[in-house]
Amino acid sequence: MTPEFTHCALHVRDLDQSIAFYESYCGLSIVKEHGQGDARTVWMAHGDDDRAGFVLVVLGGGPGHAQGRDDMTHYGFAVPSRADVDAIAERGRLEGRLFWEPQEFPPPTGYLCAVSDPSGYIIEFSFGQPLGQNR
Repeated sequence: MTPEFTHCALHVRDLDQSIAFYESYCGLSIVKEHGQGDARTVWMAHGDDDRAGFVLVVLGGGPGHAQGRDDMTHYGFAVPSRADVDAIAERGRLEGRLFWEPQEFPPPTGYLCAVSDPSGYIIEFSFGQPLGQNR
């Protein structure tokens, strides 16, 4: 038996703000939704089908997430070019979300930046990693 990694779940402060962030920054869309109020939960993925691969489960009514600058805990998304990393960093800077300035690391890490989502989770955007479709 080999377990398959299918999803990650985040408990967020404001579900609607988080949905808007993940749609806008990460290109995810809602593929399933259930519950209501603070118990509302959405599944977000690339495309319109939860069977298409990895799913981000976002649960409403959670606490904020505080993370120190030296804590490397994060969720990673690949982008097609260095210019995309720079554009995301600039947007994050303008919106007060930039957490890590764009920087180059030796292989396999590549070129990356990170922004914080509305609940304080750190989201990395990278180019040049041997992961994902944009390798």
